[in-house]
This record gives sequence, structure tokens and C-alpha cells, in this order.
Amino acid sequence: MKLWLAFFVLIIPFFALTATGQASDKTRVLVTSDGEVDDECSMVRFLLYANEWDIEGIVTSSSQYHWQGHRWAGDDWLAPYLQAYAEIYPNLLEHDDGYPTPEHLEKRSFLGNVKAEGDMAEESAGSAHIVKVLLDDTDERPVWLQAWGGPNTIARALKTIEDQHPERMAEVAAKIRFFFIWEQDSTYQDYILPSWGKYGIPTIISDQFWALAYQWNRIQPTEVQPWFGADWMKENILQEHGPLCSLYKAHEEGSYGLAGDYDFEPGDFRSEGDSPAFLHTIPTGLRNLESPDWGGWGGRYVKVRDNTWLDPVPAEGYSYPRGRWYTATAWGRISLRQGETSFNNPRVKAYFKPLWRWTEALQNDFAARADWSVKSFEEANHPPEVQVGHALDLSVRPGQEVKLDARGTSDPDGDSLRYRWWHYREAGSYDGSIHIQEADQAHASFPVPTGAGAGDTYHVIVEVTDDGTPPLTRYRRVVAEVAGSD
Repeated sequence: MKLWLAFFVLIIPFFALTATGQASDKTRVLVTSDGEVDDECSMVRFLLYANEWDIEGIVTSSSQYHWQGHRWAGDDWLAPYLQAYAEIYPNLLEHDDGYPTPEHLEKRSFLGNVKAEGDMAEESAGSAHIVKVLLDDTDERPVWLQAWGGPNTIARALKTIEDQHPERMAEVAAKIRFFFIWEQDSTYQDYILPSWGKYGIPTIISDQFWALAYQWNRIQPTEVQPWFGADWMKENILQEHGPLCSLYKAHEEGSYGLAGDYDFEPGDFRSEGDSPAFLHTIPTGLRNLESPDWGGWGGRYVKVRDNTWLDPVPAEGYSYPRGRWYTATAWGRISLRQGETSFNNPRVKAYFKPLWRWTEALQNDFAARADWSVKSFEEANHPPEVQVGHALDLSVRPGQEVKLDARGTSDPDGDSLRYRWWHYREAGSYDGSIHIQEADQAHASFPVPTGAGAGDTYHVIVEVTDDGTPPLTRYRRVVAEVAGSD
């Protein structure tokens, strides 16, 4: 993990949450989606979190699995979801006045390049909108371009900019952040990398998403699977939670996962393989936008080459393949195809842990948002507001007792709070453990190991959970770095 230090100075500008001096401090996101059934499930959750971002667009694209005429959900698959959002919008406003208007979302929803897999031959309404967003020089904040399907409509937009505004390519590239759910067509390798790779656009490509996809019951540990089961889903999402949640396509009689996996009941969670792309950008306090290897609700990723961040593979001597990271090459997908489930292979369990470790908090948070669709502010629960009484970045010395303090934390509903401080070992550069004293209190401490070397980093998370229904969790991350000698 020492490589983390070498890249630190470069990473922060790339992955900073916003540019300074902007009217809004929200993260800008633009979604492209192929409308697969799990995209539709992800869209329900995405819209319930629409207050957390400035949504620049929702664009229907194609993929290696879906295009017009081939397992196609329809050009207008998004329409009922936006209509349902419009119906619950007044109630959502009771909980946060930052929810965008239905008109705002409608005006930013477009059909992109959908004629075939990898289609980028011609401009589309969706690609033209992406061009407009990227060329707008009135807002310097980064834009997270998410490919829930193939990146082809994004590629078409970039091709237009290259053809018509080549002098602005560096400027445009500087504001782009990519988060791809696999490379679901070849356009990233065939066009984006050859033409735009020189600009070093930060790119996360996820295979960990399978922890939330069709075979979740082969990946999620048994102790957290109840949060995906039919009983939980029906009570918290599917029934009596308004028109948007009623569209959620959980398992039905006879539906199944993949490869004949029929171990599901009607009402079971089906798949949200695309959700990590936006879960990564929810401001939970984990600071994961500062660097993909810090880890957050959307997973944790490591820099494998140039600007590319992929899933950390827990296999000694593993060499990442060149080219596409997708179903035929990604380590986790290959392992599942070979039958190496988390129940009989600890490496697979470790591979997906950066996502499934958040399952309970993630699902309870989803349930609270579903409540916001139908309940008043007084009836529903809202997450705690975590504060620490010192800097989030600390310079420490070997042997020093580091004091941690989150006593300024509060809860908007007046709920009682439970604290848990823990060492996120994988995110730091120190390959050892630390002992946190009074880890269940608002204040805690830990001694820096006496053998720590200059530059060693320790990521300590304070996890605060309220006692509301459902219980909600938020965080703060403290990064302690061992200073060098004078």
C-alpha cells in the first residue's frame, strides 16, 4: 500500500468533491443506462437519493446485452419512473428541500445511442446533451459520468467534442470522472483510451458490483442476507411505500438469477448491479471521493495503471489483464462462473467485502428513503449528523496517543446514538493493526505503533448509528499520517 503515498498529491485534485467558489457544493452526476431490469431497480434507489447531487442528465444508452431490437426495455422505459417520482416529490420535499423538481429531471432525460452494441456512429439527443454539459464553462465542478450499460453514448459525445472543439479537449477532460459498471462494450478501449487517454481522466471500472447483482445470494454473507430477503423487502420497500417503490422489480414467481440459480422467493431482492456507480457519490462522511482506494458505499478500488482503478484482487501473484475489464476478464465474475462462491472460498468473500461490508447500513438507509415517499418528517427517520472536534487529517508520531472526539455529533430527530470507531486497515498504508480504546464512545484514542515509519497512514472511521426506525448510520474518516523526522 505504500504506492498510495506516491499518488496522493495527484489524486486529490482529480477526485475532489467540488471546485471551490461554486454556488452548490453538491456532486454533479450524469447517468447513462441500458434499461436492463437491474438498471430499473437501481433507478428507484437513485431517484430516492436525487437530493444528494446536481443531476446533469439521465441518458438511455445501449450495451453488449441490450439495444434496440435485442432484449430492449423500450426507448421510453424511464418515463414511468419519472412520473412516479413526480407523484412523491411533494412528500420528499418535507424531508429535504434539495430534491430536484420533476421538470428538472424531465428536461435532462434523453435517448442516447441505442441502435446496436457499441453504437457511436452518429450524434444522438443523449450524446448532444452530454456535449452541452461538458462544454459549459460556467461550472468548474467535476462531472461523474456513470455508465450503467455501455460507455458508447459517452464515447460519442467525446468524439463530437474532438471533432468540433479539439482545442477544448484538455479542458473538458479535466472535469470528467468515469465510473463504469464493467466495460459493457468496446468503446472505452477502441475510442476513449486512444483519443483521450493522454489526459488521464480518472476512471473506476467495477466488478465488485456483483455483490449487489443477480447472484447476491452467492456473495453476501449469510448474516446479512436477511436485508435482501422477501420479508424485509416487502415490509420496507415493496408494499405501502408509494408509486415509485411499487415499480421496484423484485423477484417474481419463476424469476431467477443466472445459470439456473432459482434459489429465490417472490419479493426477494433481484439485482442492483449498477447502484455502486452512484452509491460512490452519496456524501456519507467516508470521504471516498478523495481517492477510490479509501473505500465507501460504492466499493474500494486500487490504481492498476495510468488513470485506471480496478477491484483489489486478493490472489497472490495476480496480474491484471490489459484491455477490457468485464465479464470475460474480471476476477470476481470468473471466480463465480467457476463456482467459487463466498461460502467455500475466502478469497472471493474478501474480494467483494468492500461492498458487502456496508449492507446493513445501505439497506436501512434505502428503507428510510422509501419512508420519505409516504411519511411526514415527524414519522420518518433521518441520518445523524456526524462531527469531530479536530482536523480530519492528522500528523502523528510513533508512540503518540491520538485522541479522537465526535462529541459534536447530533441527530435531527433527537434519537439516541451509538458510536463505533474502527480501523479501516485496507485503506491505509500501514500493514498492521491498531488498538482503539473506548471504541464504543463518542471520544476514543489509539496509540501510534512505536515501529511506525514516516508516511505510514491509518484510516480510522467513526460510525454513528441512531436508534430510529430504521436505524441510520453516517460516518467521519480521520486519516493519521506519521510525520518524517526534521
